[in-house]
Amino acid sequence: MTVIKQEDLIQSVADALQFISYYHPVDYIQAVGKAYEREQSPAAKDALAQILTNSRMCAEGHRPICQDTGAVVAFLKIGMDVRFETDMSLNDMINEGVRRAYLHPDNKLRASMVDPPIGKRVNTRDNTPAMIYHELVPGDRLEIALAAKGGGSENKSKFTILNPSDSLVDWIVQTLPTMGAGWCPPGVLGIGIGGTAEKAMLLAKESLMAPIDIQKLQARGPQNSTEELRLEIFDKVNALGIGAQGLGGLTTVVDVKIAEYPTHAASLPVALIPNCAATRHVEFHLDGSGPAVLTPPRLEDWPDVTWTPSNESTRVDLDNLTPEEAASWKPGQRLLLNGKLLTGRDAAHKRIQELLESGQGLPEGVDFTNRLIYYVGPVDPVRDEAVGPAGPTTATRMDKFTEMMLSQTGLIGMIGKAERGPIAIEAIKQHKAAYLMAVGGAAYLVSQAIRSARVLAFEELGMEAIYEFEVEDMPVTVAVDSKGNSVHQSGPAEWRVKITDLVSS
Repeated sequence: MTVIKQEDLIQSVADALQFISYYHPVDYIQAVGKAYEREQSPAAKDALAQILTNSRMCAEGHRPICQDTGAVVAFLKIGMDVRFETDMSLNDMINEGVRRAYLHPDNKLRASMVDPPIGKRVNTRDNTPAMIYHELVPGDRLEIALAAKGGGSENKSKFTILNPSDSLVDWIVQTLPTMGAGWCPPGVLGIGIGGTAEKAMLLAKESLMAPIDIQKLQARGPQNSTEELRLEIFDKVNALGIGAQGLGGLTTVVDVKIAEYPTHAASLPVALIPNCAATRHVEFHLDGSGPAVLTPPRLEDWPDVTWTPSNESTRVDLDNLTPEEAASWKPGQRLLLNGKLLTGRDAAHKRIQELLESGQGLPEGVDFTNRLIYYVGPVDPVRDEAVGPAGPTTATRMDKFTEMMLSQTGLIGMIGKAERGPIAIEAIKQHKAAYLMAVGGAAYLVSQAIRSARVLAFEELGMEAIYEFEVEDMPVTVAVDSKGNSVHQSGPAEWRVKITDLVSS
């Protein structure tokens, strides 16, 4: 009988979560590298270069790939001949490993879990609890698959119950464009088919743990109906032209994974869960011989791609920015921001709304006049950092606050991730403002442009406080201009036509 010691399990979980915070799986690195080589869209190619450069920087610096270091998901396959030497429950040991990983002093990870989930939503401060799933299997070892799933991709999860005669492929192709780019493509699509509602969702999530192998499958050809389905979905999703970061391009997904389970004769449950550009997962086992040993990738595994600012980029002096200058920016124009900008996410916007509605005005020291706001919740700094990884969060969550911010605070522009919805675009157009996009999945790269950071208001909100950043050559792209033109609408539409022409030629 195998005996697994409490400390071995806790430390293995902690080590694995630190490991995946700064090491991409090699298969993902190489898949994105191949996508970069193929890409013909300049905007998408630039985004892919940022993602690859950020990935290598994180591997070298042991800092998080993304500021959203995820909610922890653990799949455990427990051999029935395993015994635990512990005074803790299995879930408590996993959660202690999570706690130890996220509070590591040399690479503190962002705590994002809140409890209760509705109402006060108080941050647990250590990213516990994890989502833990157990399965008893024959054998004498413990197999663990861990993932750290970011909110941007998780929030785009979809579920439906089709009629058995309906086309699953048609539903996926129709659904993908409605998900926007907040899930940070290119990534992997996990599809769960069958079972019941909750089983299909679990299948989709677990399928994302599998290695990327779509190119091998393309080379040898499908050997069963599931592989045929994977290839068909892969081709049709990429033909949508959504592209990296939703900017339009050849690669939207680098693989499609499918997991199936028998289902009721009257049902066809289908779950769709995307993995983002910060794909983070690892698998290991314990056999009683000690903690897990994790082998890091070699730096040679990364493609020889280094992002540098385009010579065509326009430098912007944020400290002397005028409404007229912001209104002059063109869709797709690349900017390098210099000077001071403020930050704020969901909780800060809600607080601002409450203050303005009560007549109290903005907090002391907070002035948005002719300023930009950056939608970000950064990782805490370590050593000599001004701030930890600080990539953008999904901008559409702030859409309902956009009119208020532009009409009542003097704000003239926003920075975030992915597209804006119709309400926000109309407000931007009405107030001749602008929305700028930073690359999701390049958080450490972005943080290198931040020279100083200080909290201005709502310190008790932690990463959701209002900060003032001083930045130097922070790279962004004009995603919505003062006339309401959006590159997240024009880019995919353009590349959908180009891909059709490429295929037919």
